Amino acid sequence: MTIKHHMHEEQAVFQESEYFKEKYKECYKIEAKNSELKHRHRYDIASASALFGMRLQGATTIFAVNLKRL
Repeated sequence: MTIKHHMHEEQAVFQESEYFKEKYKECYKIEAKNSELKHRHRYDIASASALFGMRLQGATTIFAVNLKRL
């Protein structure tokens, strides 16, 4: 016997909805892009210690990936 919190029950109902199923079908596209950023462009490791440097790294990495797609 398992005891479920009402939030878990709401999530289970949400996962059965058509909206969730439609969005879940597109999830692999986003995960593939995130994987490319992490592994091919070293986005998983910050090259700067300050917040500004990390933002700059993120902006340039995403810009480079978008240029590559053109």
